[in-house]
Amino acid sequence: LEGCVQPALSPATNAAAARVLDRLGITLISAAQAGCCGAVSFHLEARDEALAFMRRNIDAWWPHIEDGAEAIVMTASGCGVMVKDYGYQLAHDPQYAEKAERISAMTKDVSEVLASEAARLQALLAPLAQPTRVAFHSPCTLQHGLRLKGEVESVLAALGYQVVPVRDSHLCCGSAGTYSLLHADIARRLRNDKLDALTAQKPDHIVTANIGCQTHLQSGTPRRVRHWIELVAERVVESDEKA
Repeated sequence: LEGCVQPALSPATNAAAARVLDRLGITLISAAQAGCCGAVSFHLEARDEALAFMRRNIDAWWPHIEDGAEAIVMTASGCGVMVKDYGYQLAHDPQYAEKAERISAMTKDVSEVLASEAARLQALLAPLAQPTRVAFHSPCTLQHGLRLKGEVESVLAALGYQVVPVRDSHLCCGSAGTYSLLHADIARRLRNDKLDALTAQKPDHIVTANIGCQTHLQSGTPRRVRHWIELVAERVVESDEKA
């Protein structure tokens, strides 16, 4: 799922994911008719609109699943939580319930894919020229919603990065879907506290795993905030270079 705002606000994220997965021999398919996961509508209690988005995505993905697609991969953990919930949200719909349950079961954050391929991935990466310190902001949707706390950190550590500790890493950065728009004052305070924690250990990079968090954090600092998959993609050695 390419996402709604991510292709415009952070186009490097999807490109980086595609590059890394391609080098692992994993074919990435973009379903042309897939769109918003429904999360924003759901946050705003526009439930019928959210369900319509869910059904549209299922219709877009289903032919690929019938052709043998093995997973629905997310680079935005906020979308991942929503798609993981399709089975529950559409359980009442006789036309979509079974398909939605299967979609939810197939949904993976990109960190789960790379964690299962970490050994092979190491062989495809150029070595780090020097020790590189990374501060990772774990989005609420990743660590609490998807329950993948520590997953990205483990992948980065396995690839040679020094993942520095972040104070109060369980706390929200203030983005929280539409929260940063509807409750801007509180969201800014949460953002500033999070940036203080992320920069305390003087890391070389600040990274996260959700476009909402990335955009919100970036609004409070001149330092670049990136999706962690970009760090990995920059080290991918093409096959002819490796040879």
